[in-house]
Amino acid sequence: MTSRHITKTSTAGSAALSICESLLIALNDLKIFDDKEARAVLVDAAATHSHAAAIASPNSEEHLAIAALIQRIIDGKNSVRKF
Repeated sequence: MTSRHITKTSTAGSAALSICESLLIALNDLKIFDDKEARAVLVDAAATHSHAAAIASPNSEEHLAIAALIQRIIDGKNSVRKF
């Protein structure tokens, strides 16, 4: 994998994470999702990636890293707001 590919992938991932986080915050602010529902979305996303890693996916390491990052957001260590 080239450095250029990694940079594009990292940039796209960071942009997607930022957009999704903003959407969760907006849904929460508009009272469409409460804190419990926003947290459930994050928990479900982390579980999906943990499961993908557990079934011997060719991208198991990436799935585990994604699950760990989402868990950090859930724990309030990598987010604008704690859900």
